[in-house]
Amino acid sequence: MKKFIIEKNSYLKKDVTGFYHQLYTGFRQPGNPDFVNMLKNTFNKETYRNLVEARDKVIEILIEDLPGIIEEENMSNCMLINVPRAKSLESYSNNQLMFKEAIKIAANNIQGFIDSTDSIKRYKNTLTTHLSKAAKEGKIANDGDEPYPGITVDTCQIDKNRIKSQNIILIDDIYTKSINVDEDCIQALLDNGANKIMFYSIGYTRRI
Repeated sequence: MKKFIIEKNSYLKKDVTGFYHQLYTGFRQPGNPDFVNMLKNTFNKETYRNLVEARDKVIEILIEDLPGIIEEENMSNCMLINVPRAKSLESYSNNQLMFKEAIKIAANNIQGFIDSTDSIKRYKNTLTTHLSKAAKEGKIANDGDEPYPGITVDTCQIDKNRIKSQNIILIDDIYTKSINVDEDCIQALLDNGANKIMFYSIGYTRRI
């Protein structure tokens, strides 16, 4: 597990500490965490067996890494919240939400963590950023706005009463600097009363 700083910008008002498990070097590249691509299941065509194997790999990693974060940051009773997928929650099948399921299972199997994966629910479609090029080329449909400051608040239902004054680890599958989806989600949680937020991702790409 590696530590880094998510720097403040137009989406995020202050620096936030982040952690990641391994570098994301590109799909099917040596050493790349391809299992996170599997769990996206973007076109809903992956076999259930493959999805379960990928989900279980994520659970294994979370159980390995997350206790070290709360120990290093001196946190306790920490909520786990996932960054919501780009489209409305109702538009996904259960087989496209298995990254979220992995976080739920991990939260219920590690002492000191609380499953809060339902604290943010997207109800309005946004652009799926990793498919933006294909959409522009007309290869797929990809509706919704591109990231902008405040898009999380504008497109998601946030359980303010649940997260108020809480310590939170916000989890995403891949962190990419300059996309700013994660930065905006962190700021939305802070604006809705969260006490302290750490960020964690399985993969980290150096793209800027």
